[in-house]
Amino acid sequence: MRLNWRAIPAIAIAVVLLAGAGWAADKSEKNVSDELKRIESATNVLDEIMGAPDKGIPQDILESAKCVAVVPSMLKAGFIVGGRYGKGVATCRTSSGWSAPAPFTIAGGDWGLQIGGEAIDLVMLVMNDKGMKNLLASKFKLGADASVAAGPVGRQAEGTTDWKLRSEVLTYSRARGVFAGITLNGAVVKQDEDETQVLYGRMVPFGDILTGKVAVPKGAEQFVAAVRKYAAEAKAERSSSERPQR
Repeated sequence: MRLNWRAIPAIAIAVVLLAGAGWAADKSEKNVSDELKRIESATNVLDEIMGAPDKGIPQDILESAKCVAVVPSMLKAGFIVGGRYGKGVATCRTSSGWSAPAPFTIAGGDWGLQIGGEAIDLVMLVMNDKGMKNLLASKFKLGADASVAAGPVGRQAEGTTDWKLRSEVLTYSRARGVFAGITLNGAVVKQDEDETQVLYGRMVPFGDILTGKVAVPKGAEQFVAAVRKYAAEAKAERSSSERPQR
């Protein structure tokens, strides 16, 4: 059999293209896997915090929250002196339940109580319509665009603080097993467009995700399910406490 030398360049190009396509597919699958792992980590953070209600987020605060955002393992950024940077996911209440998870980033200087250069888990609760509007805008600065305060810790927050009146966003941190409120003035929260494209296969506006216009991606249901579960438990407990005793 004679070898058609003229066909070799075309064959070589085809091999390269196929190899490149395979590499791109593998990279895409890896990126999706990484984002799903982040969502799983955010779910675990929420599970662990809510597993200790006497030391965690008060039930009445969680029951009132418009949006829940979790950043697992926020790190101290080496290229910014005293800076912090993290990636997380958020979900908001909609008329039909809780929205699909929206990837976001948070960056800024050191805030509140920090422990050296250790990573911390961060939880943010958007408490009213104004705070939710800022979040839906896809980028806002805590303390400037939205008022922010360290959230109270314990089973109940009613009667202990005026958090309902003064704070659009309540924030918490956990490091070395210690869970406490944290002040995040100056931190910038914005949509993570790269991770959004990875998770949804296309760029979807922050507002569309958080208002329930897109379905929850496969593999990301756990975070939304956890938020739904704890919000429902908080509502049930509040209803039980308000029921007249016989």
